[in-house]
Amino acid sequence: MGLLDDKIVLVNGGNQGVGAAVARAAVREGAAVAVTGRRPGPGEALAAELTAAGGRAMFVRADLADVEQAKASVARVVEAHGRVDCLVNSAGLTSRGTLLDTTPELFDQHVAVNLKAPFFAMQAAVADMVRREEPGTVVNIITSSAHGGQPFLAPYVAAKAGLVGLTRNAAHAHRWDRIRINGLNIGWTATEGEDATQRTFHGAGDDWRERAAARLPMGRLGQPDEIADFVVLLLSDRSGVVTGSVIEWDQNVLGGLD
Repeated sequence: MGLLDDKIVLVNGGNQGVGAAVARAAVREGAAVAVTGRRPGPGEALAAELTAAGGRAMFVRADLADVEQAKASVARVVEAHGRVDCLVNSAGLTSRGTLLDTTPELFDQHVAVNLKAPFFAMQAAVADMVRREEPGTVVNIITSSAHGGQPFLAPYVAAKAGLVGLTRNAAHAHRWDRIRINGLNIGWTATEGEDATQRTFHGAGDDWRERAAARLPMGRLGQPDEIADFVVLLLSDRSGVVTGSVIEWDQNVLGGLD
């Protein structure tokens, strides 16, 4: 038996990177999966890949920066499957900005994608679970930068730090509904989005992964499939009663100094 047999899993921001890895891992563990994204090409290709491999998968086109589309992504899955058992909020905007040069428009973009979208997707998914009087699980993909981060991540940190507090607040509010809500503060991870960010904002070349890995304690960046396995465990009953936890999924130790 798989860890997620017969579960209905919605992965918001599932077109690529960590979200796509979570979708693949969830299908492997027996779930029916829906992934959302703005671009239909990658999303439909992923759904087709998972279906061809014998899984159950669908793509829902949604711009999660739009609250109504974020909520509608949940409604679309409920329409297709009758329910949502598990929600993963993995969409993230990582464009750069400091305290001094961040515009109100950039700040609002970060809040819309990194905080408001998870809030209202959770609202819709948890409402479905409460309506059915059934347990469920939510995992929010956050970031170790939520503790402070680099100066050029000011709006990103502000929004993601908000998601840390929201994760704990929602978990506390719905523990008696048997809805478990947890988060992962992930560190530097080798994804398509990070590749684009490094090239766009930091002028990185083709060897940036190797150069970055050499600066890290374990000698490598985090891998999406490793994070996905951890997410699947948190979504599953094997993680027991754990709720309200924001777990540090990183190779640097918070508070440790050399």
